[in-house]
Amino acid sequence: MKNLTDLAVKIFADGADKAGIQALYQNPLIRGLTTNPTLMRKAGIVDFESFAKDILQFVTAKPISFEVFADDFPGMKRQALKVGRWQDNVFVKIPITNTKRESSLDLVRELAGEGVKLNITAILTLEQVRGVAAALNPAVPAVVSVFAGRIADTGCDPVALMRESKQLLGGQPKAELLWASVREVINIQQANDCGCDIVTVPHDILNKAIKMWGMDLADLSLDQVKLFANDASAAGYTLSPGRGSGASLCERHPTGA
Repeated sequence: MKNLTDLAVKIFADGADKAGIQALYQNPLIRGLTTNPTLMRKAGIVDFESFAKDILQFVTAKPISFEVFADDFPGMKRQALKVGRWQDNVFVKIPITNTKRESSLDLVRELAGEGVKLNITAILTLEQVRGVAAALNPAVPAVVSVFAGRIADTGCDPVALMRESKQLLGGQPKAELLWASVREVINIQQANDCGCDIVTVPHDILNKAIKMWGMDLADLSLDQVKLFANDASAAGYTLSPGRGSGASLCERHPTGA
């Protein structure tokens, strides 16, 4: 496809950089936003609630996900209920398990039953998708975030799993399948082609996609050649005369010498 706007999949910006969030929120290409505690820590965020409420001052018309950070289920529930009340466009991220590998599905079922918009995150297996599909509330919007990029990191092609995940969510009319942990621009196309509803893209890859999507490959080839040439010139690279320069081989070794 020539333009990112031609894609059926919705592109969400994934990050915790306030300036980046503001700029991408204004871009009509971006249909929503996500973040997580790891991205927030990398961005230097020290006050979760203040950061989130600051972002919500201008992110008002597009969905945005904030993740709970408690590791016990009562704590997750308290946080989820509070975060979910901040604004109508907020989705609450719940990890599929806690750090003890205890399933979060009972909590998902409770919160969905109370009408909380959820984003179930860190999913990597079909069994997990199947469990989430059974726990969600068909009347409440939800996002099911499968970490396709993490799956690919293990050497497995995630496309077949994502297609099957979409089928497993067929009984949840308000649940959307999200391709998470994008590693390169082609993942956006893959997410679109296998029927995902959403793809979350880090800010740096988004900027690359916006700049390069649909570029003519011959023009791109020429740009690369020019880059090599300019850098070689700027560096002042030269080759010293070698032994093979000057006289020919016959002249250097005349017959009978």
